Amino acid sequence: MLDSLSSVLRHAARAIVLDADDRLLLCRHSLEDRAATVVWAAPGGGVEPTEAPLAALRRELREEIGLAVETDPPHIWHQEVHAPGHAPGFDAVVGDFYLVRTTSFTPRGALSDHEPAAENITDFRWWRLPGISGYRGADVFAPRDLATLLQVLMTEAMPRRPVLLGL
Repeated sequence: MLDSLSSVLRHAARAIVLDADDRLLLCRHSLEDRAATVVWAAPGGGVEPTEAPLAALRRELREEIGLAVETDPPHIWHQEVHAPGHAPGFDAVVGDFYLVRTTSFTPRGALSDHEPAAENITDFRWWRLPGISGYRGADVFAPRDLATLLQVLMTEAMPRRPVLLGL
């Protein structure tokens, strides 16, 4: 675990949003200042200092993709990345991932058209597992082993405790 007294941490809450056909909704982030310029990541984002992770998750999903989450989704993954330059202005990123099952929908959040771009979000897409595992383009997925994690999530029992992830 990271030492929050000596590090400037960015806490984030993200949703693994799966529809009835096991398609995963991902946001496309174009990052001009990074070596990997395009990252497909789960919707969600920063937890404000006075906010609980689930409250942040609900807010972020409503803002980014227009999804209202009424119940407490299961906490499935926990990630800690301590790498200089990984998140500008922070020493480390601590992310918690929750599983949200829903019907398919067209993502359209409460943000204005320019606000997602300000957060480097340039697109949304529903992905099937073979599309992620077989992807050979220049874009990357976050977490990097997303295909393996999804495979386990879809074929094995729900984890009793959040699974600790790498980068």
